[in-house]
Amino acid sequence: MDKLHLAEKPTILLVDDTPDNLTLMSNVLRSAYRVKIANCGEKALKIASSDQPPDLILLDIMMPGMDGYEVCRQLKRNPNTMNIPVIFLTAMTETEDEQKGLELGAVDYITKPISPAIVMARVRNHLALQKINRELESAKLVAEKANLAKSSFLSSMSHELRSPLNAILGFAQLMESESPPPTSSQVQSITQIIKAGWHLLELINEILDLAKVESGQVPMLKEPVSLDAVMLECQGMTAPLAKQRGITMSFPPPDETWFVSADRTRVKQVLINLLSNAVKYNREHGSIEITCTATTPGRIRVNIKDTGAGLTPEQLTQLFQAFNRLGQETGIEEGTGIGLVVSKRLIELMGGTIGADSTPEVGSVFWFELASAAQPHLPVEMNVATQPDIRRQARIHTLLYVEDNPANLQLVERIIAHHPDLALLTATNATLGIELARTHLPDLILMDINLPGISGTEAMKILREDQLTKHIPVLAVSANAIPLDIETGIRAGFFRYITKPIKIGEFMETLDSALEFADKTDLLKKREK
Repeated sequence: MDKLHLAEKPTILLVDDTPDNLTLMSNVLRSAYRVKIANCGEKALKIASSDQPPDLILLDIMMPGMDGYEVCRQLKRNPNTMNIPVIFLTAMTETEDEQKGLELGAVDYITKPISPAIVMARVRNHLALQKINRELESAKLVAEKANLAKSSFLSSMSHELRSPLNAILGFAQLMESESPPPTSSQVQSITQIIKAGWHLLELINEILDLAKVESGQVPMLKEPVSLDAVMLECQGMTAPLAKQRGITMSFPPPDETWFVSADRTRVKQVLINLLSNAVKYNREHGSIEITCTATTPGRIRVNIKDTGAGLTPEQLTQLFQAFNRLGQETGIEEGTGIGLVVSKRLIELMGGTIGADSTPEVGSVFWFELASAAQPHLPVEMNVATQPDIRRQARIHTLLYVEDNPANLQLVERIIAHHPDLALLTATNATLGIELARTHLPDLILMDINLPGISGTEAMKILREDQLTKHIPVLAVSANAIPLDIETGIRAGFFRYITKPIKIGEFMETLDSALEFADKTDLLKKREK
């Protein structure tokens, strides 16, 4: 029992070349701590870097050979000993000596003659701080591990949910364009399938967005962002929905000076969410007015004013709570109540603020503020007329699609079948895909990421290293749709990254772009010969 109790005591290393000092301090400390002794700097360093290092070191300065300053300096340089607290215990009483010791990394400086009670109190306090620091470090490692696990789970969940949606939405879109065309009742059914499918995807995206924001997994790129350009894009995306409901949208006149320091993608995400809400919760034939103002120096505010039903003071206090739809759960508008929460977190991550003002039966004003930024100096673009006009050659282009999911494979086969200028080769694993690429040299390769055996990313790298296939553009077609997955894919070398579920129109536009690049590369190669 005594041995167990002794093993639980913290260990103090005493370093002093004077035997009487070692005896005195050992007697003071042994009532509460295990004590190790070193009578020179070299021996102290050896004990500190052993398999059983001390929890704290009491270090004299004036010693022959290596003095205490040098011992402390070497302890702090060594990763294995740098976190051991060092307290100088010395007869050197000058302020300059104490300053030097603390600058070297010591946590305290006690001058002789000592008071045993003071020494014990300071040792006890620094050991308590050391224990807290270790616990914080351990908690930090646990949190980082949990974040990695959460990120992995989100990526997996996104993939598993998107894969079946790809087949549902993909085949529904194909049915819309079948020949002969579907009957009117079939069109109504197809429309409902597509509408429900895209709504389900929106819900999945919102829930994943919230989880990513709360776990700190949202990459942020701070740069000057043109509010003019972002609002123009958002206007194009939300105006059709507003027009359907007879709602007029008023945007501020162009002003090239409106720049904020933010992440462009996230500003656009927030603005689209606020505009969509202003449309959804507006009255029929209502209006939406968007304005930009410079509030305080160095800040720009964007206001979105609607003519909806408005919110009560009580509802305003609950506005940015997840899954709280403020009584709209039974309304006709679909939603989760997540969008505003995500918007708030994103704005705050960019160093901004967001809020709302509202009057029942009159309407609401949602706003966000971000730090203003100087207008960037843009390089002069090359005159389009001077660029070579290399057009796609009028020939049949061969595509290779590597995909292990039969439904996704069949979907792309059906899409390509509508285009007589395209021929499709398919492979259900990366090994076969690489073999077909080397044998047939297709113009373009579509590559799933999560393949059995060799992953799509590894297969793409193998093709890049092969002289026969390194020129062929490879498009990722994946249900891994978290922004980090997309960024990782682009950095790895994919020409483009298409996420599932695919929109057929956008899918074909991407194929056209990739094939145009392939034709251009092929033409340049022929000219070089």
